[in-house]
Amino acid sequence: MTGSVFAPPSSDKKILEEGLSFTPKFDEHGLVTAVVTDARDGELLMVAHMNAEAIELTLESGIAHYFSRSRAKIWKKGESSGNLQTVKEIRVDCDQDAIWLKVEVAGHDATCHTGRRSCFYRTAHTVNGKPVLVVADDHRHFDPDHVYGH
Repeated sequence: MTGSVFAPPSSDKKILEEGLSFTPKFDEHGLVTAVVTDARDGELLMVAHMNAEAIELTLESGIAHYFSRSRAKIWKKGESSGNLQTVKEIRVDCDQDAIWLKVEVAGHDATCHTGRRSCFYRTAHTVNGKPVLVVADDHRHFDPDHVYGH
């Protein structure tokens, strides 16, 4: 990619919120938040970030790409595990600073690198005045050590 195909967001709220130009409002790091759900049943699978290149690659290929903040590079989701995310629909929120991807997951039908379907496999509670996490979904669709060679 030689440069972003996206024009800067309009400063006119009416144009930004009601217009038909896709002009993502990137944060100071050049990212927008991406919420990812399963296209079949609506399950929340993950939340990630996308830069202009990741959005462009996703639009061009139909396969979800994200920007990994920890690795500081583009990440084709599922490239290592085989759990590629085929994008069925992309929605943009009103002020264009968040993106919602509805996807079908290939391979093991798992999104989380821990082998679970969703990255949201724990619930938060207070026990004796202290915050704790409880595992709500411990079913692993694949063995991460085997897939990633840890």
